[in-house]
Amino acid sequence: MTTTVAGVRTVTELDLARLQRLGSPGPHDELQDDLADMDVVPSTDVPGDVVTMHSRVRIVHVETQRQQELTLAYPHEAHPASGLVSVLSPVGASLLGLRVGNVARWSTPAGDDRAGEIVAILFQPEASGDCAM
Repeated sequence: MTTTVAGVRTVTELDLARLQRLGSPGPHDELQDDLADMDVVPSTDVPGDVVTMHSRVRIVHVETQRQQELTLAYPHEAHPASGLVSVLSPVGASLLGLRVGNVARWSTPAGDDRAGEIVAILFQPEASGDCAM
C-alpha cells in the first residue's frame, strides 16, 4: 500500500509526538517515513487550511467527482463506516499534513490507485482553539 501526496506537508509538534508513539516496525513504518519529511510547527501556528489529527475534511474523488467527508483519527478511534479514518490507513496517511487544494493519492489494499482533492476543512481542532485535542 503506497501513499503518495502532491504538495508540501505540515504536522503539528503535538501530532508528531503522538504519532511517533505509535511505534515501529509494522504498518506504521510508511507513516513514520512521511512524518520525517514534513514541516513541523507548533499547534498554535498551524494554518487553518492544513489537515491535522481530528480534522474533518471534504474531498472530491478525482476519478468519480464523488464528494466524501472524512475525519482523521487515531487507530483506536477509527470507524470507517462513520467517516472516521485511521491515520494508519492509506487514505488517512495521505491526508495528514496536506492543505485545501492539494490532492491526496493512495493505493487501496487491492492495489487500485485513488486520488482525492481536499476541497474544504470543515473542522480543525487548532483553528477552534483546541491545541490539545
